[in-house]
Amino acid sequence: MNTKDFYYDLPQELIAQKPLENRSDSRLMILNRETGETEHRHFYDIADLLNAGDCLVMNNTRVIPARLYGAKEGTGGKIEFLLLKRIDINTWEVILKPGKKAKKGSRFEFGGGLLKAEVIEVKTDGNRIVRFEYDGIWEELLDKLGEMPLPPYIHEKLQDRERYQTVYSKIEGSAAAPTAGLHFTKELLEKIKSKGVKLAFVTLHVGLGTFRPVSVDNVEEHKMHSEYYEISEEAAKIINETRRNGGRIIAVGTTSVRTLESCADENGFLKECCGNTEIFIYPGYKFRAVDAIVTNFHLPESTLLMLISAFSDKEKVFKAYREAIDKKYRFFSFGDAMFIC
Repeated sequence: MNTKDFYYDLPQELIAQKPLENRSDSRLMILNRETGETEHRHFYDIADLLNAGDCLVMNNTRVIPARLYGAKEGTGGKIEFLLLKRIDINTWEVILKPGKKAKKGSRFEFGGGLLKAEVIEVKTDGNRIVRFEYDGIWEELLDKLGEMPLPPYIHEKLQDRERYQTVYSKIEGSAAAPTAGLHFTKELLEKIKSKGVKLAFVTLHVGLGTFRPVSVDNVEEHKMHSEYYEISEEAAKIINETRRNGGRIIAVGTTSVRTLESCADENGFLKECCGNTEIFIYPGYKFRAVDAIVTNFHLPESTLLMLISAFSDKEKVFKAYREAIDKKYRFFSFGDAMFIC
């Protein structure tokens, strides 16, 4: 299976640069995963597509202001840190730009010295392990010095940080938002619950590797980044009861899919668990835990596009994408949505 098989040409003007004023006003393409038939609605109509007894599974991770701008101690050379994964209370895995300035032992400062960092390890993939030094409370300092790490294809400055958070975000730790959830409002979730649809919250802290195109020619040779996840006893109970009662498990976003599929047994049942997952889902994968997916439109040659091509069928998915382009849907993080069912 070749990575180029998952390429499509997208006009730049269809890449959404900012969120809509009302989250749920985005467009919604419904794709029947068996027949390939499509329907066009708005996201606020999704309540009409869910049934009593279904369960929406949502990722309640919260994006941290993970981009830091600072300088190298001694030389004053400018540096950019992007926090990827917390290893312990003061130690993080980060991406540095420019990386050549960051050998082991290199030291940097941010906010005029309010925050300092030392590189303690250079990883084979080029990422660094750094140890931070500071006084006070980390979260407050990061909120003061950090910026929201919007993807590189978004060029407009975000006026309100909360628009890159889901309304149900809770557990801090992501370098990027689980963007399928950005379409939900609190009012829409209440409407969905009033229909008898259960809500279950899982956590997967999203790393930037999620959005990167696959760099190898052979899909099977790609190695996924590792991401931390948690499924609580309460969430597992809600999901398992839904399955026993014949309801659908509807994952909101590919991060929820990866969390569920990382933990489910062969019959699709879950238990309380946590850990790091490197699960890579591409065509040929047999799903155990997910019956439908709410998702955005994804980058060409990305693992996310491969995941939904595994869930439906690559030809059906690409036909739907061509239709979305023809109908001027908005793509990527702040774009429109699909409901694959």
